[in-house]
Amino acid sequence: MIWIIRLFLLAYAVLYFGIGAWAIIDPVRDALELGDIPSFMKAVGLQVTDEIGYSEVAGLYGGINMVIGLLCFLALFSRGITTYVLSLLAFLTFSIALGRYLFSLIPSTPTFYNAFFVFEVATFVISLSFFLYVKYLYNPSKSGDIEKVAED
Repeated sequence: MIWIIRLFLLAYAVLYFGIGAWAIIDPVRDALELGDIPSFMKAVGLQVTDEIGYSEVAGLYGGINMVIGLLCFLALFSRGITTYVLSLLAFLTFSIALGRYLFSLIPSTPTFYNAFFVFEVATFVISLSFFLYVKYLYNPSKSGDIEKVAED
């Protein structure tokens, strides 16, 4: 089970770090001649109308996602960081999904149900499940059989 959690964290490290880098590079992708890369802002439905908007995209989408990706990577090496990162992923994705849902309750707004919402709910459920496993069920220090610990 621990290896499944590590694969999950590695996948999310690549995913979130990649999304963050994509968001930071997007405003200058034409200047860097990266025309092959699709536009981040078009992919998420954003349009920047002022220079501060690029900074906001880089900070909110780029910086936060890159740090989450980095934390997921660091969590591969420490059980304490793993529990923290899993709780952070659960909190973060639940908050975003809740915001989408609450917004959809306002009359004449679009529905909350889309691919991003499904991803966030799935991430919340998986992260919370893994968190509970690591925090309360997985405790190799209580096992007297050293071989059993090494198997995990």
